[in-house]
Parts: sequence; C-alpha cells; structure tokens
Amino acid sequence: MTAALTVSPLARTPTRLAMGRFLRHRLAVVGLILLGAVVLLVLLGPILAPFRPDDIDLLARNQGPGARHWLGTDQTGRDVFARTVAAGRVSLMVGLFSTLISVAVGTTLGALAGFFGGWVDNVIMRFVDVVMTFPSIIVLLTLAAIIGPGLDKTIVIIGLLGWPLAARLVRAKLLSVRELEFIAAATALGASDRRILLRHALPNVLDVLVVFFSLGVASAILTEAGLSFLGLGVQPPQASWGNLLSTARELTILEAYPWQWMPAGALILITVLATNFLGDGLRDALDPKSRP
Repeated sequence: MTAALTVSPLARTPTRLAMGRFLRHRLAVVGLILLGAVVLLVLLGPILAPFRPDDIDLLARNQGPGARHWLGTDQTGRDVFARTVAAGRVSLMVGLFSTLISVAVGTTLGALAGFFGGWVDNVIMRFVDVVMTFPSIIVLLTLAAIIGPGLDKTIVIIGLLGWPLAARLVRAKLLSVRELEFIAAATALGASDRRILLRHALPNVLDVLVVFFSLGVASAILTEAGLSFLGLGVQPPQASWGNLLSTARELTILEAYPWQWMPAGALILITVLATNFLGDGLRDALDPKSRP
C-alpha cells in the first residue's frame, strides 16, 4: 500500500498528463509521424539521391519517373528527386528560422508589455495595433520587391511579419501570470524585476510559444512558397518547394510534365497538414483545463 501511494503521484505529474493527452490525440500523433518522415527524407536526401540537385544532363531532359531518375527530370535534365529533397531543406530552414525571429521579437515585446503594464504596455500594444492594421500580404510583397529576393532576405521578411501575434499571446498570458501568488512572493522577497520576469514569469508562457511556433512554421513555409512562386523569394538555381512549384506557371509543364511540380506540392501539403495537426495536439496537451 505504501509503495502504491508513493508511485501514484509520479504517474500524474504535469509532464506525464500532457504526454498522455497528446498521445490520445490521434491526428497529432499522425502529424508527428508524417513530419518526422518528411524531415528524415530531406536530411537523408543527399545520401539517397543518385544525383546531385544541380547536375545537368541535356540528354535526359523532361524524362518521366523511372529506374534511373525516380521522379523524372526537369527541362534541363536535373533530377527532380534530388532537387525536391534539397528544396525541402531550404523550405524547412525558412520555416524554422523565420518563426524563431517572430518568437524572439514577439516574446520580448509581449513580455515587457504584459509584465510591466502601464505606459510600457500602452506604447508597445499601440505599436502592435498599428503594425497589424497593414495588410500583411501587401507589406510582404512590397518589402520583398524593395529588399530583393534571396534566402536570407526571405527569412528576415517573413520573420518580421509574424511577431505581432506572438506579442499578443505572450502579453495575454503574462497579464494573468503576474497576478499569481508566486510572483507576489518573489517580489516580497526582494527579487529584481529582471529575475522575476526571466526565472518565474516567462517559463509559464512556454506552452503558448510552443503552440505558436508549431503553427508558425507551417504558415512560414506557405508564405515562402507563395513568394518563391511569384519570383520574390528563394531564387534559382537554389531550389525551394515554392520555386519548384513556380514551374507549373507554364501550361506545357502543368499539363505534360506533372512530375516536375507535383512532388514539391505534395510535400508542402503533407508538411503543413502535419504541422497543423501537431500544433493542435500540443495546444490540447499543454492546456491544464483539458481532461487527464
């Protein structure tokens, strides 16, 4: 009886409860498996692919899928499989790093606004309101046209457009966290505002940031695909899923050579769906109000 009483509390720790809720979310588990498969594919692609992504074989132009070229070749004889997995590394890089920028900027401003309140909150949130009044797609296209295309510029542009939502989420969570008893206790013990914010308040917004990050990666991948499709994102010869899709703008390729653009489109679809499923599962798992 004593052993049972000792083990039982460990079985219901917040981490175990969250893992249990996540594993019961079937779509989230499916999303995790699919996303893991896509990541493994793009990471192991250079080992698996029989050709390098920029190898040109003019004698093998526009060949369909076969034993030599698994997903066929493009208009210059480059292997579609090799280019698709190489493009995946670029698109996932854009999604990851641009979302990290959004999280860093949004967390900093949202934490300052939510923790200190008063005029600091008013100044920061009015700035956020102004930024959010501009149509994001117009701002995105304008910045891309002014700054110019390129991988690094695409990451920065997408990252700097996604932070207002992160700032609002962090602020809303900290407005409730700063009223909790452990914050009052830390203040009474003489802890500095910096210590309270970094050691006690911010760890309690990690659940919000995890969900935002997972959903933000999917949004960033779609945004990069749209920019590259329009010729304002990642530029050839560097491949991304977006500029591989852009080949479908030519009616001949769209109808006669679907293997040149369909793999990239399919991987975008799978990655975004998997990331969204994963984000939904993490949101439910990290919600303390969810049923255990």
